[in-house]
Formats: sequence, structure tokens, C-alpha cells
Amino acid sequence: MKETVQKGLQSVGDHSKIKQWKTVGGGDINRSFYVQTENSEYFIKGNQDVPPHFFKAEAEGLRQIQETNTISVPRVHYYDEPETGQEAVIIMDWIKTGHKDVSEPLGHQLAHMHRHTKDAYGFHSPTFVGELDQPNTWSDSWLTYYRDFRLKGQLDYGQSTGTITGDRYHSLTALLERLDEWIPHHPSASLLHGDLWGGNWMNGADGKPYLIDPSVLYGDHAFEMAFTELFGGFSPAFYKAYEDVLPLPAEYENQKPLYQLFYLLVHLNMFGEIYGGSVDRILKRYIG
Repeated sequence: MKETVQKGLQSVGDHSKIKQWKTVGGGDINRSFYVQTENSEYFIKGNQDVPPHFFKAEAEGLRQIQETNTISVPRVHYYDEPETGQEAVIIMDWIKTGHKDVSEPLGHQLAHMHRHTKDAYGFHSPTFVGELDQPNTWSDSWLTYYRDFRLKGQLDYGQSTGTITGDRYHSLTALLERLDEWIPHHPSASLLHGDLWGGNWMNGADGKPYLIDPSVLYGDHAFEMAFTELFGGFSPAFYKAYEDVLPLPAEYENQKPLYQLFYLLVHLNMFGEIYGGSVDRILKRYIG
């Protein structure tokens, strides 16, 4: 892998000697490293068990966010697209962590990011949620996109692997048929991070919040905010700051479990039945 990284660094103009290389935490999917050269410091992720466009999708998401000029992301220096089974890497700036509370700027800046909109829902290329493929397309209806490309996608995957069967399958199918009772067709199509839990933002030493590991799409900003409430990692100051800029809809509390359902299905399909009870409680609430 070091040879692959050196080639990547040289391709972006850093021909200096590597002074330090150490393993760091970076999630369950990839191997992650801190690399210091004579010129700079880098965060590097590598994986052999991902499709060729795995890191391309991450780099494109970071670029989309960066171009809004609202919130910071790590700069991507290099990524490759090797054949499946070969070593894939992405090279980014190393973000030093700080101790200042950035909850308010995180809320403000995320809301301003969400004010960047398109006239369609979805995304122009496939992405990933965790290690699962996320096919995308453009749709003129958020309800259609969310139902067919998010919830139904996870239903089909879970049916094929045996995590969604029997009563759970029938309840989820019934929910999809009635989804228009709760999910709107035409909310604002905001740029969303797409995987925003507490582990996917950083408190920078420069006093700025940073978003990392996106799975971007354009959709209802309430979808993003519902996920922030699912696993914690965000303070009351964050939510207040967010709503000072972009209030949530009056229907949010009733929509929230349906938006969280997608991420719970993803976790059910990735990690198993430990998430089954949470999925079933949401289905029971809406379907009975």
C-alpha cells in the first residue's frame, strides 16, 4: 500500500520523503492512516474489498459540499479507481482536532449548505451508505425517489439476504404503498451530506466544523436532520442554531421516524437483527 500512496502523492506534486506513517481510527470499513511527509500531513484510507468507484463517490461528495462555500471539508488530493480486489486509496488533508465547542457554527453552516438546492431529487451517480451500494437517479418527486431508491432498495436487499421477511416484509411493503400520507412530493431539494451521524463531522483545531465521509444527494432537509437524532452526537445548541437559519417543517415529528427508517434498514442489512426491533416499532406505528 505504501507504494500506491507514494505514487498518489507524487502525482499531486509531493515528491518528499515520508517521515511518519501510523494506523489511526477511521471507521469499520476502511484501513486508515496518518502520513507525514517532509511537505505536509495527510489522512489516507485504503481498501481492497470495494468497487472501483468507492472513493470516487466520496471525493465527489466532498467536492459538492466544498463548492457551496458554507462548511469546511477535507481537501482531497488523490483517489484511484482500480479493479475490484486491488488496493484502492484516497488521500486527503489531515484535520487536526480541536477542543472549542463548534456546535453553533455547525448548525448554522449545515443549514446554509441545505439552502443550496436543485430542481430535482436524488443524484447523478451511484454512492454508498456504509459499504452498501446506493443507486441514484434524478426524480421530479422526492416521494418517488425516497420510496423507490431508498426504502425499496433496502427492502429488496434485505429480502435477498433474509433480513426482511415474513411480517416485516409485508408491513414494509404496505408502508411503501401508503408513504404519500406522510412524505411530501415537493419539498426543497437541498444538498444533503447523506450520512450525517455524530462520527461524520469533526471539530477542527482551527475552530471550524468539518464534514467527512459524505453520501450526498439532493432531498428533503428533514431527512438529514432526522438521522442526526438517531444515534446522537449533536447538542441542543446545534439544533437551535440550525433552525435559526432553516426551520424544520411543522410535520417533522411525524415524518422523523419514517426518515430514520432508511438508516435503520441500512444498519439491519449491514449488522443484523440487533436493529430489527427498531425497524419493527416504526412499522407498527404507521401500519399497525
